[in-house]
Amino acid sequence: MTRSAASPSQFDLFGGEPPSSAPEKTPGRGPARLPSHEDMARHLTETGRYRILRRLEPRGIEPVDLSAFPLRGIVLDTETTGLNHRKDEIIEIGLIAFAYDAAGKIGGVTGLYGGLQQPSVPIPADVTRLTGLTDDMVRGQRIDLEAVHALVEPADLVIAHNAGFDRPFCEAFSDVFRHKAWACSVKEVDWGTRGYEGTKLGYLVGQSGFFHDGHRAVDDCFALLEVLERGAGTPSPFAELLAASQRARVRIFAENSPFDMKDHLKARGYRWSDGTEGKPKCWWVELPEEALEAELAYLGSEIYRWRDADPPVRRLTAFDRYKG
Repeated sequence: MTRSAASPSQFDLFGGEPPSSAPEKTPGRGPARLPSHEDMARHLTETGRYRILRRLEPRGIEPVDLSAFPLRGIVLDTETTGLNHRKDEIIEIGLIAFAYDAAGKIGGVTGLYGGLQQPSVPIPADVTRLTGLTDDMVRGQRIDLEAVHALVEPADLVIAHNAGFDRPFCEAFSDVFRHKAWACSVKEVDWGTRGYEGTKLGYLVGQSGFFHDGHRAVDDCFALLEVLERGAGTPSPFAELLAASQRARVRIFAENSPFDMKDHLKARGYRWSDGTEGKPKCWWVELPEEALEAELAYLGSEIYRWRDADPPVRRLTAFDRYKG
């Protein structure tokens, strides 16, 4: 049995001979058109057996209509020598400035900065394995504080993927971060409802149909910005994040709660504070402000067992959240 020749408009990605580097000529016709990358990607996708990941290409800085997009945002990422902001140091920072409007529509990138800094101690081996940063790469390097300040000072919102980690390090590094509104793209977007299987940036990027070179600060910033704007669901993840950042939350500290109630508190989502970092030594929980009255009623009836229980409550806005 002989195999019939494919027409010039057909292609078989996996069967037959591999395509040559030059188009094959067909008698009486011009050179056969080789399939483009997009043709091949579309063909694979339409089979239902493959998912195609596209490389995230960094955006360029572009003019923005300031009347349409009057607000300023920063996507921020840091790499550090460890997890403790009181003793570890920033060794790389990435910042992408962008414009947006009050509805959560992104207008474009308006500036960016990425810088390295030599720490006072050698970079631990596990940090080098994770980030690719070595002592040779950061030797003699200093983060340009003027460039950082120029981007951050006009910002209405600073976004980090785990702001509870990045904000304390940034505030220890420069006061320019202390009085800014912060948002966390891990905690303030309901990724599960949008169909994502995890909140790590790599999961979000991959499940959005992209891939990128991760664990370098500016690359991760670009990836996060794209996922926030183009990720699954309506409204966009960024619009959800923006709305969440504008809502107040409350921390309730169940001081002097009976010891035998600790399992009940833990099961309800309370966490233990050992008395450091400005928190009382007790069980505590953070909730939306509208849940405060119901939670105080629960504590009074089920935990303290008297109606006049008055545990300390701290109201938090984006200016307070995620501080160290």
